[in-house]
Amino acid sequence: MPAETFFPGKFCLTRENPARPWRKTWKSVFKSDKPWFKHLFSPMNFNFETPPERRGTDSQKWQKYAGRDILPLWVADMDFAAPPAVVQALQERVAHGIFGYARPIRSQIESVTAMLATRHGWTIEPEWIVWLPGLVVGLNVCAQAAAAPGDEILCLTPVYPPFMSAPKNTGRHPVSVPFVLDARNQRWEIDWDGLERAVTPRTKAFFLCSPHNPLARVFTRAELERIGEFCLRHDLVLCSDEIHCDLILDPSLRHIPTGTLASEIARRTITLMAPSKTYNVPGLGCALAIIPNPELRRRFVQATTGIVAEVNLLGYVACEAAFRHGEPWRQALLTRLRANRDEVLAWVKRDLPGIRIEAPIEATYLAWMKVKDLGLADPIGHFEAHGVGLSEGRFFGALPGEYVRLNFGCTLTTLQEALLRMKRALSAR
Repeated sequence: MPAETFFPGKFCLTRENPARPWRKTWKSVFKSDKPWFKHLFSPMNFNFETPPERRGTDSQKWQKYAGRDILPLWVADMDFAAPPAVVQALQERVAHGIFGYARPIRSQIESVTAMLATRHGWTIEPEWIVWLPGLVVGLNVCAQAAAAPGDEILCLTPVYPPFMSAPKNTGRHPVSVPFVLDARNQRWEIDWDGLERAVTPRTKAFFLCSPHNPLARVFTRAELERIGEFCLRHDLVLCSDEIHCDLILDPSLRHIPTGTLASEIARRTITLMAPSKTYNVPGLGCALAIIPNPELRRRFVQATTGIVAEVNLLGYVACEAAFRHGEPWRQALLTRLRANRDEVLAWVKRDLPGIRIEAPIEATYLAWMKVKDLGLADPIGHFEAHGVGLSEGRFFGALPGEYVRLNFGCTLTTLQEALLRMKRALSAR
């Protein structure tokens, strides 16, 4: 089939077309002198203040409180429209009109390898990639590939709830080791002695969230190397969820992919990534596992057989468009998120007595808030009664009533209104 008939139109991100510049390098695509191209990437098109209305739509985030005056700041889903380049690519793919079974094509695979090399200095081979319909699916597959029923999987808590539910789903046992707060230095630290005590002969894997959700920590190279050494010494598979890796808010920090550590660590590592959190496309169902070790990769693929759905074909398109052409939008997003983070910190310090954020928010668009001092039996219910929907900390492994998580991936107007409602909620105790 001629390339021009595969995706009609001028913005064909996924076709093989030597007449177009898209497939050169990830950096060179921004050299196009086409007016429409420059228009797509103009910061004027990156609207983070008046996004599309989500009330009354299929949004899980907003449906939770349908018919109630509650602002949803719970699930990790931003209210911003996806990058214009992603929307344009999807529109052109839909215009093709055929939606059969799909497999990734070369340019889509190259978008992943080029992004990792350019942004993270990680050179991978295309065959290392296993495409998945979602990152939570990847956690569940990791549990099956790394451990047998009855085996144990270590993780650090608090943590994204699927870290604990994925092992349970197939008879594996999650074992959690709590982070320790260094109050003097305002930093969440790994309890290394606690990890050593938690290991048993049935421990087969270690689940890591990097950057961390909900603590918003960016781990240092020294920490990651120590985790890798720990896994080597105890013969553990290291499953690293790095879905928030492109949302580093502290400019002095950088994400270090676990797979870039020493080769012996990389050989026992399964890295999970996706464009979903950064580019706000989770509903398109596209994620990937990067597994250098062919035997570990074989076990992982075998665990998917017959139970894991194929990737949505629009997910492939969105992934390529985001990784190839989404960098200007991502930088604008980071500016918005940094301002939102600072707004949250200012309100907590000035207007929300009894609520504390105990360590810097280094990454993600999530704030982990200690509400224990409020003495509320049901903090989630209390804030909902005053118009704000937050995530319950106990689902992440915290004690009931001790913490909540707030998602600040929304407009500044929505965020300020939510924080004002939280202030009123505190006055009404």
